Amino acid sequence: MKKIVQTSLIVVFSSILMLSSCVPTYKCGDPIPDKKIIGGKKLKNLVKERDELCSNLKTEENENEKLKGDLSKLQTEHQNLKTDNEKLHAKYKNLIDENVSQADQYSKTLKEKSDELSKKEQLLAEREKSLKELQQTIAKKDSITNRLNEILRNALLGFNSDELSVEIKNGKVYVSMSDKLLFKSGSAAVESKGIEALKVLSDVLNKNTDIDILVEGHTDSIPIKTVQFKDNWDLSVIRATSIVRTLTEDYKVSSTRVTASGRGDNFPKAENSTSEGRAKNRRTEIILSPKLDEILNLLNTK
Repeated sequence: MKKIVQTSLIVVFSSILMLSSCVPTYKCGDPIPDKKIIGGKKLKNLVKERDELCSNLKTEENENEKLKGDLSKLQTEHQNLKTDNEKLHAKYKNLIDENVSQADQYSKTLKEKSDELSKKEQLLAEREKSLKELQQTIAKKDSITNRLNEILRNALLGFNSDELSVEIKNGKVYVSMSDKLLFKSGSAAVESKGIEALKVLSDVLNKNTDIDILVEGHTDSIPIKTVQFKDNWDLSVIRATSIVRTLTEDYKVSSTRVTASGRGDNFPKAENSTSEGRAKNRRTEIILSPKLDEILNLLNTK
């Protein structure tokens, strides 16, 4: 529309210029000339049309300026929105990258935990297997101990209970022989009845070679001091050694299976205040235990 107005103005001003040689020049807003002036009526119409066109032009120019302002404002808003969009896009990309990174980290952590769990499950399975093998070995040991106890009880039935006893303690077979059966007072030489008992015992031991043998000598609390024995401890050690020699030299029990030990009066079975108690304390205990090689091997290999 502005272009149309400008075109009309050009026509009007062209007409005015044609008359300018005989009439004065008029601008937008100038007063209408007197009718007496030559061509005044026509000029008046042209000036009126001019004023209208000028008014329209002014309106268009004002509107144009307003549109320019609105356009500038919109361009600013557009730039701001574009900047905000770029910031949001960058933030979104960072969040995506961060989420991907977290997901990768979670996956890595989950795999590590899964691997750790698998290792622990494998270790648990191995330990359960070892425990089962150990339980089987202990059960086997207990079975041997019970069988040995039964065999010895049957083999030694000919001896009185105050001379010899057989019992199981702590998974071992204890054959307890009193000094009444083995030795004379103050002596370490084995008596004939004691030798008979040791022969029966050695027959069982030679048939059961998976048994370790510990011979312990015990005394009562009455001190002894002779040319042969310095004290009770010395007496208990020499008596235990005498039993070991009888088993290994006379009855061929392997010496690698036998250990001699003297306990003196340190481990009494009864009170030493009575003669009966002291008699129980004067004893030799032959402690028989199934070899622990299988158990030790299981423990050492795990």
